This record gives sequence, structure tokens and C-alpha cells, in this order.
Amino acid sequence: MTTEPIRTAVVIEDDPDIRGLITTILTQAGFAVASSPSGIEGVELVRTERPSIVTLDIGLLDIDGLEVARRIRLFSDCYIVMLTAQADEVDVLFGLESGADDYLAKPFRPRELRARIEAMLRRPRGGAAEVPAAVPAAASTASPAVAAAPVVAEAPVSDRVSSHNGLILDRDTRTVECRGLTIALTRTEFDLLASLLASGRRVRSKADLVRELRSGEYVVSDYVSESEERSIEVHFGNLRRKLGDDVRQPEWVETVRGVGYRMAPARVDAV
Repeated sequence: MTTEPIRTAVVIEDDPDIRGLITTILTQAGFAVASSPSGIEGVELVRTERPSIVTLDIGLLDIDGLEVARRIRLFSDCYIVMLTAQADEVDVLFGLESGADDYLAKPFRPRELRARIEAMLRRPRGGAAEVPAAVPAAASTASPAVAAAPVVAEAPVSDRVSSHNGLILDRDTRTVECRGLTIALTRTEFDLLASLLASGRRVRSKADLVRELRSGEYVVSDYVSESEERSIEVHFGNLRRKLGDDVRQPEWVETVRGVGYRMAPARVDAV
């Protein structure tokens, strides 16, 4: 008789009612749950418990959830779901930039929180923490693409490794290199980039990408909310910034206004 390994979750939430609710939700989903009302204590819980999922309140009393997420990312690649009472775009942007994989506005539906967590856990896991080996020195200033450069077809290096305009993505090691530099991406940024590379010049809508991040399944419904689509926009904004990609003359991620995203044309002068 085989016993399935127990999944572990950490809940970092200062509101005792919400903390109890999330603990109940995760316990019913089969997790062993550790919780804390404190950001500093929560970071240490993640270090000792090594959870696969963390729910994190953005408005903690000692240190805010953004700083907690940054500290967790120094040593853990667990999934982080940020919970916030405000769903303004700036809050979403800061949350995802700090290392969160998803966010959910309060008040939230218990079934939606559970569904999003289960969808994330169906995605491939990395091994070590996503710490950059090197960071591009000029990530905010992209080299403009040469307008007259001829477009060529660029085939994947292998089934598990893709290359495009000097960018190399390895699905097995879950690493991305750009012109010889290792780029540290969150899980979601990596998955979105891998999806675009696999699709080539085919346009992917935001709703389509949300559903793919759910691994094609959703226990609540197939409905894609406006906040989920907005999170895709924020993730691509962060991805462009890390790659140093110019939105006006992109080398990698091209926006098709009103439709979605696709890879920019491959060029013969790519490094």
C-alpha cells in the first residue's frame, strides 16, 4: 500500500478569521498547514517547513507582504499567492514583481482560491530557488531591433530547448539565458515565455494563456476574470523588463493590440 506524500502549505495572514478560513480550505484540500500572523515569523516558517504553496497577505503589521515575498524568494521557489484588499493595478504590479505567482483580491471565494492553488500545482516545479546567476547590466534599455533585418524561421534547438533571437529557454532545467546571461524569472513568467516560444508567430489571447496556466482544467468554471487577464499583462510587463525588450521594437514578446501576444519575428542578425 502506497502513501501519497503530504503536501505542505504556509499561511501568512494577520487577520485571525481569514487565517482560519484559509487554513480550513487548504486542510480540506489535503495540505498540512502551518500559519503565522507575522511576516518575519512567516519567512522562517517557509524556511523550516519547505512548503509547496504559500498564501501571503500584502498588508501585514510588522513587514509588508511585498518584503516577505522578496525574502522568501532568496531561498525558496514555492508558489506564492498574494492576497490583497486592494486590486489596483499598482498593487498587482508590485506583488508580482516581488515574486508572487498569482494574486487574489479580498473578499475571495474559497472555491476560487482552492482552484487557483490546484492549477498552479499542476504546473512543472523547478528544483532550486530562482536566484539569478547574472543580471543584465542594462535591463531597462533594450537594444532596438534592426528594422531592415530579414525575418527567418527559427526552429527549436530540441524538443525541450528553444532558441529565439539570442534567447535560450530550457524546459528541463527551467532556465533562460539571453546573450550569455542567465535571467531569473518567476514560475509564471517562465511558463508564459515557454508557451509563446512553442506557439511561434501564432497569437495567444490573454484568456487562452490564463487557461493554459491552469493546465487546461478549472474546477469552478472556464470563466476568465478581468483580474486574471490583467495579471497576464503585468507578468508580460515584468518579463519584458527583465529581458530588456523594447515594446516598440520587440525582439521577443510582441503585443498584438486588442488580441494578445506572440513571439517577435526571428532575425538573422540575432546574437
